[in-house]
Formats: sequence, C-alpha cells, structure tokens
Amino acid sequence: MASTESESVAADAQTLAGLEAGLDALEEIRAHRTPVGAFLLRKALPPVLATALVLLVWEVVCVLGLVSPAELPSPGAVADSFRTLWYQGTLFGIIWTSLSRGLTGFVAALGLGTVLGLVVARVAWVRAAVGPLLTGLQSLPSVAWVPAAVIWLGLTDSAMYAVILLGAVPSIANGLVSGIDHVPPLYLRAGQVIGADGVRGIRYVLLPAALPGYVAGLKQGWAFAWRSLMAAELIASSPDLGVGLGRYLENSRESIDLPGVFAGILLILVIGVAIDLIVFCPLERRIRRVRGLLATE
Repeated sequence: MASTESESVAADAQTLAGLEAGLDALEEIRAHRTPVGAFLLRKALPPVLATALVLLVWEVVCVLGLVSPAELPSPGAVADSFRTLWYQGTLFGIIWTSLSRGLTGFVAALGLGTVLGLVVARVAWVRAAVGPLLTGLQSLPSVAWVPAAVIWLGLTDSAMYAVILLGAVPSIANGLVSGIDHVPPLYLRAGQVIGADGVRGIRYVLLPAALPGYVAGLKQGWAFAWRSLMAAELIASSPDLGVGLGRYLENSRESIDLPGVFAGILLILVIGVAIDLIVFCPLERRIRRVRGLLATE
C-alpha cells in the first residue's frame, strides 16, 4: 500500500516537473526576440534589393534604346519630375491633399463598416437581406461611383469621401463578418459564464477573437479606399478640390508628360505600401505574437 502511494506521489511529482519545464520553455521562447538590427535587415533588405534590381533593369533597357523614351521614360527623367515638384514646393502639398482625404475617409469607413459588420454578423434577417448586397458592392469597381457622387454632391470633397466610403465600407464589414463567423461558440458561452454578455461580450470576447479576419478586412478596406480616391481625383477636376495625386497624374497625361505620369504612379504606389508597412504589418505581427504564433520575433 505504501509502495503504491509512493509511486503515485513520484508520478505526480514527475508530471509537475514536466509541466514546469514546459512552462519554462515557453517563457524562454517568448523572451527570445530577434534583435532590431537583424529584424530590419531580414525584412527591409529583400525589398530594397528587389527595388534596386528593377531600377537597374529599367535603366539598362532605356540606355540600350530597347524602348522609345516616348513609351518608357528613364529613371533619371522620372527623378527630374520629382526634383521639379520639389523645387516648385508642391510635392508635399500634392501628397498631403490625397493622403489627408484618404485617411479621413478611411477612418469614417472604419466606424461605419465596423457597426454594419457587427449588425450583419449578429442579426440573421439583416444578414439575409444585406449580406449579398455587401458582397456585390465589394466587387463593384469604385470608379463607377464617381459620376453619381459628382451629380449628387458636386465637385466637392464630399463627393470624394462618398466614393471612399462606398469603396471601403463593404470590405471592412465583410472582413468583420468573416472574422466573427470563425469565432468558436464556446468562447461566447465562456464569456457569458464570467459575465461578459451583451455589449461587454462583444467588446471583450467577440471582437478580440475575430481580430484576424477583421484586420484582413481593414487592409482590404484601406486598399479600396486609396484606389477609390485615386479614381475620384482622376475624373473630378475643380479648383476647389486642389491638386492631389490623382489630379497630378491626369494633369501630366493631358500635358503628355510621361515622366510626370510615372512619378505620380510611383508616389501612389509608395504611399499605399508605406501605410501597409507602418500600420497594418505591425498590427498583424502583434496579433500573431499575442496568440503565440510569432514568439521568436
């Protein structure tokens, strides 16, 4: 009898020791972070090298005369367009005109899309009625809204924001709906047991659990917002609207300034990528780290 009890105690002690060792190992993994320099080298160096390679190939093609300058300007000609904007003092004004509109419209779309996504995900009859419409709006090219927005609201910033909302809200709402659909019901029942029901359940259980799908919807929503704004600026022209990136691109086309056209394209591309790297990539990395999916970074 004593022998059996001692064996049981020894087995429990061994299990406890194994559990402690596992917890220690987990703490060790979480504590190990890649140094900032190594992280930047690993993340920043590949795109820098790829960009340099593209510029090199571009320059070689232009120097060898494989493509006419009327069809493809050299990197130096595009750089001259940037220098002209810089010396004229208009570069940052053009960027800020579009960026401020894009961010303001996206923040408004974030609020509307989140509320709409919650309602669609949680109310069955709303989902049956509005769900297919959201999917259809998401697939509709945002440029199609520009003529209607101009007729409704005139050549004003309000028309720009309307196009942004119509382009971004469906993506944000659908992303949240998708995230909520993948939340295990057990999470909600566990939240109710500890008193997290109603609004508290949404805030502390449902939204955190749906974050991966929600953030994916936010990324797509930003992409649609930025594209919608560029389409609106390309089509709508008025002194009251100022000159944003889309209008600068269209002005360069009208003056047959191909280097200016490429400069505008590059600025639109760089800002879109920069917002993703500055806002969404750190957010996604934090979510993965909190969930134990990125413990070594």
